Amino acid sequence: MIYGIIMAGGKGERFWPLSREERPKQLLRITSDRTMLQETIDRVLSLIPLDRIRIVTGENLRKPILDTIGYLSDLNLITEPFGKSTCMTIGLAATHLFRDDPEAVMVVLSCDHIIKPQDALIEILKTGTAVASHADFLITIGITPTRAETGYGYIEFGEQYNFPGATPVHHIKGFKEKPDRITAQQYYYDRRHLWNSGMFIWSARSILSALRMYQPQMAKLLDDYATKIGTDEELNCRRYCFEQCEKVSIDIAILERAENALVIRGDIMWDDIGSWRALERLGTLDRDNNLIQGSVVAVDTYETTIYNDSDGIIATLGLSDLVVVRSGDIVMVAHKTRADEIALVLDRLRKDDERRKFL
Repeated sequence: MIYGIIMAGGKGERFWPLSREERPKQLLRITSDRTMLQETIDRVLSLIPLDRIRIVTGENLRKPILDTIGYLSDLNLITEPFGKSTCMTIGLAATHLFRDDPEAVMVVLSCDHIIKPQDALIEILKTGTAVASHADFLITIGITPTRAETGYGYIEFGEQYNFPGATPVHHIKGFKEKPDRITAQQYYYDRRHLWNSGMFIWSARSILSALRMYQPQMAKLLDDYATKIGTDEELNCRRYCFEQCEKVSIDIAILERAENALVIRGDIMWDDIGSWRALERLGTLDRDNNLIQGSVVAVDTYETTIYNDSDGIIATLGLSDLVVVRSGDIVMVAHKTRADEIALVLDRLRKDDERRKFL
């Protein structure tokens, strides 16, 4: 059967101060009247029923998620004691699925993406799950670039894999790190590179086999953990696994080394809502190229993102190229070129006992 695995850990620090430790990005209504986690769940319900959706998230977010999204239950959650990047997240989910269903096929999604149209995504997932159900492949979804983007990793695709699906499937020639501006332009124009979306499709059996080949220490930890699932030792063993395993992404740990990797080319509108700057690409700009949400008066202000979710007002005069956010008792102002570095501010707050309450 097909299962949806939604990675919903992390703190969404680059959306501070709207995103806080007890109200992370995945539980915010940033792009619609639904939380980003709800949008991700709803996106795949026509293919994967709710009882086969698993959300992998931090143990500290169990209650906030269940309180915010009333139709979820503990059945839908797999919790991590703390974050150890995507390889361990996916390995943990695969271990649980394989124990319950050795033929399980996993559709792995992130909870902070915008994807349209939904029907096109479902067709991509149908093709990918059909391939993964019949052959030992590790499949990632690549997005046809719409601009020369330096903030994403890229996948260079090779010859087409012969499969009678509605969406093209290709062998992978290589993974590329986030490029500089000139290289990103080359990738955009050569039409041989795709954005690495961080969405994956494979069987639980295939990814666990790949873990044993490329990450044997992590695989051994998870194999031991599998014997403790459902016992009184499960939580302690899970914590031990996370304490002992390497912090590494699934791309670096496995996909960049695997010989059985494929990519499905997705001609869809996709965006990673990673920071305040991403909202510019999704919202409606005013005549001065400002993105404004909430109660704002902007005078002689240009190419600035202003977000106000408080009862008060934000007034600006003579500004340009900034991000200005007011949320509760916090006002944050950053230059656009530094907006992805908000963690520097949060690190400073963590060192100040009196100001840790603002995290």
